[in-house]
Amino acid sequence: MPAVVLWGCAVGLFELGFLLFIAGFILVFVSALLLAGGGRAKGGGLVLIGPFPIVFGSDTGVVKWLLAFGLLLAVLVFLIPLLWG
Repeated sequence: MPAVVLWGCAVGLFELGFLLFIAGFILVFVSALLLAGGGRAKGGGLVLIGPFPIVFGSDTGVVKWLLAFGLLLAVLVFLIPLLWG
């Protein structure tokens, strides 16, 4: 299995994905604790089918950020195989 060098350590892609999952879970949990007061909730989602991003959300600002992130991920889908090998 190929390994990615991250902070001087060899980390497999599975472990890297797992760490990103845990980091995302912690960020959601901490933000829920910090924003526990009143306010309006905004949310959205990003689904990548191949290199094509599908974005949905409850606020135009959220949708714009997710669309930018989705386009960045779509570009990475094409660049990583070129740069990896």
